[in-house]
Amino acid sequence: MSAIPLSTTEAVEEPSVSLWRDAWYRLKRNKLAIFGLIVVLILAFTAIFGPYLTPYDYLSQDLNARNALPSMSHLFGTDDLGRDVFSRVVFGTRTAFLVAVIVTFFAVLIGLTLGAVAGFFGNPFDRVIMWLTDVTMSVPNLLLVVVINASLKSPITRWMEARYLETLNPFYRQTIWVDFILVFGSMALISWPPYARLVRAQVLSIRSRPYITAAQALGLSNWVIIKRYVVPNALGPLIVSVSAGLGTAMVLESAFSFLGVGVNPPTPSWGNMISDGLRVWQHYPHLLAAPAAVLGLASVAFSFLGDGLNDALNPRGSK
Repeated sequence: MSAIPLSTTEAVEEPSVSLWRDAWYRLKRNKLAIFGLIVVLILAFTAIFGPYLTPYDYLSQDLNARNALPSMSHLFGTDDLGRDVFSRVVFGTRTAFLVAVIVTFFAVLIGLTLGAVAGFFGNPFDRVIMWLTDVTMSVPNLLLVVVINASLKSPITRWMEARYLETLNPFYRQTIWVDFILVFGSMALISWPPYARLVRAQVLSIRSRPYITAAQALGLSNWVIIKRYVVPNALGPLIVSVSAGLGTAMVLESAFSFLGVGVNPPTPSWGNMISDGLRVWQHYPHLLAAPAAVLGLASVAFSFLGDGLNDALNPRGSK
């Protein structure tokens, strides 16, 4: 019997493309998403290194140059105290990013934990957690933040003042940390329910998959299954939600600071800068335009990035 001739060309199997690499390839083709990513990276760089690169300290005053219009020496002009608006906007970027990242981190941590427990274990955990989610979402955000600030800020400030008189430690005179802690806590308390609902929905669809049944048949504990198999497979939609949640947290922080229940002066915040500029915008519009434009750009950038990540990680749903 004659030997069957072998083909001179061997079939080469293309390497499998990972989920994340494929998602990155789809994301790169979305120009709006790339624009949003570039803006977010610029804002992140500004938040980290910007205060060290600004020409003026955000608290330094020049009373001879009050309400100056934008120029080469003051790119965004100066406010009514002669402070450089550009330097304050740059430092406000750090405030916005710090609040957005920390608030979103704790909100995702709470939502991921409660959503995974509710979806995987079912009742009675599911009923209790979803009831708590509905109650939290039914409370007006502003009302909850005002109540937390009004009830806790004064006692904490008095306690810090008493500690300063006892120890003479200058740390206890820095009440800005009270503002940040109250903003972080109150915003995290109103931001976790959407993440919990999203994770719960993902876990409900994942827990019936064959690999979950196989892991249970092997005798793995429920917590090990959740950690190794359930949570990693629920991260795709959660990442999309987080990217949008960062922008929402920035807007919420600015809104609360605008209303006087967030970060208070003299610490720069886009919200309190907009509030100050709104009083004199007819005479000095640059005081309102600069922080408002940066806040709007950041919000749009996170929105574009979130939509791009949704299309990249969920191509079927985007069609």
